[in-house]
Amino acid sequence: MTVLLEEKPFIAIIGDIRNSRELVPRKEIQDKLNEVLKQINIKYKKDIESKFVITLGDEFQGLLSKGDRVLQMIQDIRVGLYPVEARFGIGIGEITTDINTEMALGADGPGYYRARDAVEIVKVNEKKNRRVATDIYLKSNNEKQNLLINTIFELIRAIEQEWTERQREVIWNLLQYQDGQQKTAMRMGITQSTVHKVLAKGNYYVYEKAIKNVGEILGEITIW
Repeated sequence: MTVLLEEKPFIAIIGDIRNSRELVPRKEIQDKLNEVLKQINIKYKKDIESKFVITLGDEFQGLLSKGDRVLQMIQDIRVGLYPVEARFGIGIGEITTDINTEMALGADGPGYYRARDAVEIVKVNEKKNRRVATDIYLKSNNEKQNLLINTIFELIRAIEQEWTERQREVIWNLLQYQDGQQKTAMRMGITQSTVHKVLAKGNYYVYEKAIKNVGEILGEITIW
C-alpha cells in the first residue's frame, strides 16, 4: 500500500553496521539483521509508517509515524545484533514522495536527508577518536531540540562505556522485558539484591531516566 502525506513530520531512522567489511561471516550477520528487523516491524507496527528493511547490505532504514519508542527500537536492534555494533541516524522532517508502507525504500525528503547526515556525523566523531562518541545522532530543523537530545545521547553513551559485561547483561535483560528486578533475577539465576547492586553501580536509574526523557520529547512528534 502507498500513501502520500504532505507537510507532516516523520521520523526516519537509518542504521549502518560498524566495520561491516571486516566482519566474518557477513552473510550470517546480514541474515541476523534481517531477522532482527522483521521482529522490530512486528513489535512496533503501530509506530511504523514504512517497515524497516536492509538497503545496501550493511545499511538499513525505516520510517516512523510517532517517536515515543524510538530508543526502544534502537535498543532492540542493538541487543539483537550484539556483539556486532551499529550506528544510527535519526532524521525528523517531511517526506515529499509517496511512501511504501511495506518497505522503507523509494521515499525521499528532509526526514531522510537529515537521518543520512546524522549517520555521517556519527562516523566523523568516531574518526576523531572521541571516547564518548555516541552511536546515535538526531537532526531536525529545531536546533535547540537537536542540542538537547544529542547531549542526552552522549550521556547515555558515557554511562554504557563504564559498564562491565555483567552489568550490560543485567541492564539489557531488565530493559528488554520491563518486568522488574525480581523476574530479572530469576531469569539470570541471581538474587534480587545482586540485580539491585548491579543497577546501582551501572547508573541504571540515570540511564533509564535519560531514555524516558528522550521518549517524552520525541513522543510529541506524530502525524496523527
